[in-house]
Amino acid sequence: MSRALRAVRSYIARAPGTYIWLTILFLTTVALHHMSPEFEEQFLRQRSTNIHELSSNPVRVLIASAMWIDGGRWLPYVALYTVFHAPAEHWLGTARWLAVCAAAHVLATLASEGALLWAIQHDMAPHSAVNTLDVGVSYALAGVVAVLTYRIPPPWRYGYLVVVLAVYGVPLVTGRTFTDLGHFTSVLIGLACHPLVRSRGKPRNPKETLPTSRG
Repeated sequence: MSRALRAVRSYIARAPGTYIWLTILFLTTVALHHMSPEFEEQFLRQRSTNIHELSSNPVRVLIASAMWIDGGRWLPYVALYTVFHAPAEHWLGTARWLAVCAAAHVLATLASEGALLWAIQHDMAPHSAVNTLDVGVSYALAGVVAVLTYRIPPPWRYGYLVVVLAVYGVPLVTGRTFTDLGHFTSVLIGLACHPLVRSRGKPRNPKETLPTSRG
């Protein structure tokens, strides 16, 4: 039991960014559970990366939107962060892992909201969509899921890549929402982060397990 606890502590300690972020999400989720539904919606909308907020407070909302989860379900993110974010941070180091997260979150947000703005301007979406509620961490997660493709040795790498493209590509084809576009864009950004992983070809810890599925 003590050996298992030491292994867990070591796993967490080698991914400080992942678990600090997860702790922030826990605290903000608890805060949401103490808000009335009406106040919660207004509160989150002010921290959303929608067109209105991006046009007036872009830096603030790009940071704030990644600290809240719409819906208040925190526990699934413990598994997702442990299976994907933590191994990526172990492998890349905190700085490079954070760069992948930031690139996916920011660029996918701008791409999806830019597409939404184009749709509004061409009467393909209602003008009220400028105030769409858009918070969460899924774009950063999708980028990290994609960059982990380079962590898996061939031939398993190609099977993993096919699964990732299917998981994020099928909703884009069938649903065609701006969120689906953002997720698929995040995957492409994660794959484009290959220059960050070139010096990280071998595991830093031979006992480290590698993710081979979406979990």
